Amino acid sequence: MDLMGSGKRENDKPQTTIEEITAGIGELSQVKVFSNYLLVGIWIRPEMTKGGIILTDKTRDEDRWQGSTAFVLKKGPLAFVDDDRNSFHGQDVAVGDIVVFRTSDGFSKDVNGIHCRFIEDVHVKAVVPNPEMIW
Repeated sequence: MDLMGSGKRENDKPQTTIEEITAGIGELSQVKVFSNYLLVGIWIRPEMTKGGIILTDKTRDEDRWQGSTAFVLKKGPLAFVDDDRNSFHGQDVAVGDIVVFRTSDGFSKDVNGIHCRFIEDVHVKAVVPNPEMIW
């Protein structure tokens, strides 16, 4: 945390695009996501809105804890595979897709300094073209 108490951590990395998230997280080939889980990188709003409003660090830090849109980074081998309990009717997600989920359904972890969550496939509520669509 900085000396001014803004809530911003020195090691925080930008997470406004899939490119920033993948660059910050680094190589994931050795990470094995199990079962029907997804590893997603949380989208964190940029410091300034398109309208020019500068967001406080506190406001942006809320995305880390309450963010419910994220980029799919890895999929477990059973993610979106029909079984006795769930039928996805052909619905699936791909690495790079932006997914929407309920925050409490995710298991929050930082991976190489990038704020991530592990979520089960059944908790994905939608795929959207732009994370800014969801509040």
